[in-house]
Amino acid sequence: MVVESSTDGRVRRGNETRRAVLGRAVQIASVEGLGALSIGRLATDLGLSKSGVFAGFGSKEELQLATVRAARRIFYDRVVAPVLDLPPGAAQVLALCEHWMAYSRGRVFDGGCFFYSVTAEFDAQPGPVRDALATASREWEEQLTAMLRAADDLPAGAEPEELALLLGSLMDSANGHAVLYDDPSRYDRTLRTIRRLLGIAPA
Repeated sequence: MVVESSTDGRVRRGNETRRAVLGRAVQIASVEGLGALSIGRLATDLGLSKSGVFAGFGSKEELQLATVRAARRIFYDRVVAPVLDLPPGAAQVLALCEHWMAYSRGRVFDGGCFFYSVTAEFDAQPGPVRDALATASREWEEQLTAMLRAADDLPAGAEPEELALLLGSLMDSANGHAVLYDDPSRYDRTLRTIRRLLGIAPA
């Protein structure tokens, strides 16, 4: 029989608390923004002590940064990771876009795409939080562009960088309109447009 030491128990409980706090934080931020996060609110929502939540983060900015990091991991796991083993080509790019749409449509985050929701809040505020959001945005753009560059079956004349910008804009627009108008048909129409841009026949 293995007996857990008091130190191991505290570490485990601390990790569990941190996961619970970040799980709630990403949902709040996706709807109300990162500025709506506070140690007190999260403690109240989760039935925890303020001191316990504060001990895991130390400041509001660190809480915001940890929330962005948590959202990046969730986004990667739900959108990017599932398509990495697919053969390079237009079909892989389409699969990436389909996973992005499913991530937004399925409300992995209550407010739709986490990064669409929070980026405008910090895009004119220099500092670590904006830097973290910019890094996440850049990683997504680079991933999409890299897959397009690797695809040798795109329509003639397609420029990967331009197509990445267009596809990203279409997906952001679908997310924004679907959330604002509560109209999931935006996702279907956008996917049809993406299929045409990639030279893939309608489903």
